[in-house]
Amino acid sequence: MQYLKNYLDKIVIRGNEKLAESIMNTAEEVGDKYIKNFSFTSHEVGLLFGNVQSGKTGQMFGIISKATDLGFPVFVLLTTDNVVLQQQTLDRVKSDLEGYCICGENDARIFTDNCLTKPTIIVLKKNVRILKLWSNIFNSTGFMRGNPLFIIDDEADAASLNTLVNRDRQSSINKYLDIIKNGASSSIYLQVTGTPQAIFLQTIESGWHPYFTYYFQPGESYLGGDFFFPSTGKPQCVKFLEQIQNPTRNVVIRHIAVAAQILASGGKVANCLFHPSVRQAEHKKYADEILNEIAWCVENRNEDFKEALEKEYDNLTPYRNDKVKFSKYIQKAYELLDNKMIHILIMNGKNDVDSEQYGKGCNFIVGGNTLGRGVTFPCLQTIYYTRTSKKPQADTMWQHSRMFGYDRDPGLMRVYIEEKLYKLFSDINATNNSIIAQIERGIDDVKVYYPNGLNPTRKNVLDSNCVEMLSGGTNYYPSYPDNDSIEELSELLEPFNADEQYYQVNLRIIKKILSHIIPSPDFKLKAFVSIIDTILSEQPTGQGILIVRRNRDVAQGTGALLSPNDWRLGSEFPSNLVLTMYQVTGNKGWGGRKLWIPNIKLPNDIIYYDVIEDV
Repeated sequence: MQYLKNYLDKIVIRGNEKLAESIMNTAEEVGDKYIKNFSFTSHEVGLLFGNVQSGKTGQMFGIISKATDLGFPVFVLLTTDNVVLQQQTLDRVKSDLEGYCICGENDARIFTDNCLTKPTIIVLKKNVRILKLWSNIFNSTGFMRGNPLFIIDDEADAASLNTLVNRDRQSSINKYLDIIKNGASSSIYLQVTGTPQAIFLQTIESGWHPYFTYYFQPGESYLGGDFFFPSTGKPQCVKFLEQIQNPTRNVVIRHIAVAAQILASGGKVANCLFHPSVRQAEHKKYADEILNEIAWCVENRNEDFKEALEKEYDNLTPYRNDKVKFSKYIQKAYELLDNKMIHILIMNGKNDVDSEQYGKGCNFIVGGNTLGRGVTFPCLQTIYYTRTSKKPQADTMWQHSRMFGYDRDPGLMRVYIEEKLYKLFSDINATNNSIIAQIERGIDDVKVYYPNGLNPTRKNVLDSNCVEMLSGGTNYYPSYPDNDSIEELSELLEPFNADEQYYQVNLRIIKKILSHIIPSPDFKLKAFVSIIDTILSEQPTGQGILIVRRNRDVAQGTGALLSPNDWRLGSEFPSNLVLTMYQVTGNKGWGGRKLWIPNIKLPNDIIYYDVIEDV
């Protein structure tokens, strides 16, 4: 049986040829690059990186099928610790993949009786009890001692990593995942996520840093970070809450207008999401506000509400369907009000909401943490986001971006957000694009950076002894450096004479200069070069500032290298990487030689994260 071909044929029969083509490209490339040459004696960790809500499940199934064709007999598919999500994933595996023995969490007998006659897929929650159970099952059957195991960890940056790394202990889920993968004769552990920050900041020694990374592009109709948070300007669909007098009423009227257009043109559902806070009291407060504003719409249906609907009608520019006539539009809006077809749903730890409840009609959904990973809202067209944190985390914030997806109409989208939060999301999107650019250019040492005050991920999964922060705007230089050849470095810097205070140069020249520096341990030369590669991955013609000074009678070990004038000069370029090269006289240390000493200042207000091995 050709497992990948069978899976792709099924997708084509369902009428989605472009999706089949995308999955085929991912599966074949990952298969050829990373699976075909697998030794079947080692344990390797990889990363499948895709945008939030961009169709990772289909790509995972394609890789499972390709890996089966290449000889893997057992697959463990991990979901977050959510009963509904695990069952949904299990059901989808059964409906999409043929020719497998498919096991849920309680199907040990099925797994044992199959005896690997058919390739097996086991769908498990990342739950301590479940993982311990299946580690015992694998051990007792003995099947895996002579067979390779392929683990696919969906949302791998959530729960899987060791949350006790800074206490010199191992968290339970991380421990049992280790036991399961290492209990097989060999394994590939494929981490899957749209927010890989925590994964890239794992050490190789931890066993969770990826050996390889593959990024798959989203499809044509996907609305993602670049649509909502472009590098320049703000899209029309984004409205700042500070500029709206009565935001809740504005959101309610807007969403009723959008729902009227969608439902009147044959659509099934239009969803609006309120994400104000983690506190349940806030959820109730906003649900009550929405209810009050709907009551206001009913009371003023022929006056202010109708006038507001007319204004919104003029602003609607549907992309997926023709704009309905105004008479049909207003009739549908009144029908929603009269027949009480507008539903307000609270999703939090206190209130369970089934996906069927927001699968049709006009809905307002209010919640907090439960609106994050794994939850998909069909036709989500209106978002009200005000959630703030004293120490915001980039990966958590990005997982709250439920606005991303394929079934959104770009002409009907509307996001209500505070201006400062919008700036944070824009910064996160910029780093995501940087990560993608680095992966696509084949850079192994992917660098993560964020503005000061925005953390990449939660600190409890980062080894504090190995993750170092390099601050933009700070001057770094080595205390005890050397040059591989003073003569070659002098020749390289000869064109940059004292006639000019500074030079604007290509960053590749700066890399060439640094290649002649032998640093002391206090100067993270490899990290600085990686940061330059990061900038070049986004800007292939990236520019920096070079300052060259000769015959500097600077004493070694005094705590400062630059003169006050050169320090001020470098500070005049806050957005650039600045390299200052001093050639010292050697009269006051430096081994008595005329060494070249580098001083680097990274772009201001940016924190670059570097993982240090062998500490």
